[in-house]
Amino acid sequence: MSGAMVTPRGFDDYSPYSALSDDELMKLAIDRSLIEDNNSIGSIQSSQPVDRQPNYQPNQFTTRFRLPSATRHMYDFPRANPNPANPHPNTSPANPPSADPIIDARPLVTVIKNGDLKALKEIVKCNPMSLLVPNQEGWISLHEAAYYGQKECLKILLRAHPGMVNTCGSYNQTPLLLAATFHHVNCVECLLDRGANPDIANKDGETPLFKACEKPNVEIVDHLLKYGASVHKACVQGETPLHEAAGHANVEICQMLLEAGAKLNAINNYVMEPFYVATQNGGVDVLHFLISKGADINSQARNGETPLYEASKNGHKEVVELLLSHKADANRTTKSGLLPLHVAVQKGHFEIVSMLIPATCKVKVQRSGISPLHLAAEHNRDWILEMLIEAGYDVNVQLAEDRSKMYEDHRSTALYFAVTNSNLEAANMLLEAGANPNLDMFNPLLIAVRQGYMEMITALVEHGANMNASIPTHPCSFPAVVMLGMKYLHILNYLKYLMSNGCDALSCFDCTYGSKPHPPLRISRRGSVFGETLHYITDEDEARRNTCVQFCEAISDPKISHWAGPIIDVLLDYVGHVKLCSRLIENLDSY
Repeated sequence: MSGAMVTPRGFDDYSPYSALSDDELMKLAIDRSLIEDNNSIGSIQSSQPVDRQPNYQPNQFTTRFRLPSATRHMYDFPRANPNPANPHPNTSPANPPSADPIIDARPLVTVIKNGDLKALKEIVKCNPMSLLVPNQEGWISLHEAAYYGQKECLKILLRAHPGMVNTCGSYNQTPLLLAATFHHVNCVECLLDRGANPDIANKDGETPLFKACEKPNVEIVDHLLKYGASVHKACVQGETPLHEAAGHANVEICQMLLEAGAKLNAINNYVMEPFYVATQNGGVDVLHFLISKGADINSQARNGETPLYEASKNGHKEVVELLLSHKADANRTTKSGLLPLHVAVQKGHFEIVSMLIPATCKVKVQRSGISPLHLAAEHNRDWILEMLIEAGYDVNVQLAEDRSKMYEDHRSTALYFAVTNSNLEAANMLLEAGANPNLDMFNPLLIAVRQGYMEMITALVEHGANMNASIPTHPCSFPAVVMLGMKYLHILNYLKYLMSNGCDALSCFDCTYGSKPHPPLRISRRGSVFGETLHYITDEDEARRNTCVQFCEAISDPKISHWAGPIIDVLLDYVGHVKLCSRLIENLDSY
């Protein structure tokens, strides 16, 4: 239905009815609305729905109102004729109208929205039952009046139908709940005075008091409490009005609720108390108030997180400072074993980390199986990494086995995280603080080699990285750095640097076949953190599948073989007299 106003023509245009008063014309319009013929019903059903308040955003619980097609005509008055040249389109000057004229009027919802009390009284007088026709949401006219905040309309409607004050819509919304939700204080007061039940909840378990705390309104909360609204009724998530008030940092409403008997330590479905919820949003004043009332500052949610942990996670510096000043325990772990310090480091909250370091027991950190250093390196929190090193955290501490297994490469040190992230600054800080580059199952040097990051390789080598480290999952008879370096670096300069720093060049010329013919190769491209493996094609293929790859076989990979000659020449400069196997000779001959 269109909510637009149509400017009425002068009554002189309807000469047969010029003698009628405005009230008589309105009565005629209402009477005609009740005997609409099928054509007028069809035209009304095709019209648009009434617009809601522009600042109202429907959510998952409340959708935009629209009258059902079967009932929409019951809310309508006849429309004005859009053609002023012929006010009676079905008649001609020779055949004057024999019925009442069609005059401009508005639908019921628009009458309520605009607070047109005169029109509403006429509807009540002539067709009171139309006020009870529900829309698709199950709302009747009383809901509409509460929704639009029309107190005087509410009074008229309640006088007509006093027993409908607690009528529920499809989502179990009462007029009182709508009035409380949209902050219509006068409507709330009117409905309560006329017997509205303040404890009827919608399908989410939200009462009018809950909604008044969700969008804090002190006046509405005060009215509801005076009429006996329950402070204990929880929504389907288990949250009470006090949870909502605390979460929105409203001290005044929290005080009103507690004075009315609300439980300070009530828990929701996640075992969160109102105090815990308040820390999520950083409300310092409401936390001061709840602490003064005896709130448990060390309460733990179902997952073991404390208010201090929650404030540290969300970066609420003032809240962390407040909690620590009231002796909040910084050493309570979550069910996953983490401390507030861990999450503050992970999120990069520098100032909070600085407050938590002196309050955190290093023995508790050690028992957690993960150091803050690991998290700082993993998330590239370089300033925090430096702070932790200066605070004396062990740069060589390793992840607990159960945490290490969460990573495919079973990494264990903070240095490994830094190298994996190509974070040279963090790696240098750790190395200079004494980090051992040879503690991980997969040597960090191999990661740097695969990345082709020469500066990182140099830093690791200068601090004692094992040049001849192997790859446990990819056994080879020569240094793994050579195998990886042939694929990912400027080969010759890289090899010269490795050989000059102690890489075993001689092992590259060890071959079990010697001058004998070598079996054909099958190259298997296996996705893994370290790339590819090589296997033989022989009658004993399965038995020999795990045989160590030799240098002569690796250099024959089609991706690398075009570099075979220069690589072998460089390696020969770092060994004495060696005998080349038949495959290396083949590669040199083809060079």
